[in-house]
Amino acid sequence: MKSEQTYSDKKKTNDTVLEEAHTTRLLISKIRKRQATFFGHVMRREGLENLVTTGMLEGKRSRGKQREKLIEGLTDWLKAGKSLEAIEATKDRKKWRTMIANAVKQGT
Repeated sequence: MKSEQTYSDKKKTNDTVLEEAHTTRLLISKIRKRQATFFGHVMRREGLENLVTTGMLEGKRSRGKQREKLIEGLTDWLKAGKSLEAIEATKDRKKWRTMIANAVKQGT
């Protein structure tokens, strides 16, 4: 006689599948790394994109809940403290790259 398995016995969570494959989630880390390298590139150029990414445009803010700025998300990921520290770090490429590398190693 066959032993009957229920549907709940066949379920596996994503975490257990990742553990069985001996791997981790990489997509968010890759996205943040690419955002950070693009942000460093834009900040060194000091053009219109620089103004847009830092959010220092003239005029009124839109109504409702404000969107999170790119710089705020990156400073949280890089654990830079304040956004001004991250902006200043982009001027020195070596320092900026080490900040990105350390954040990637932490796997956040």
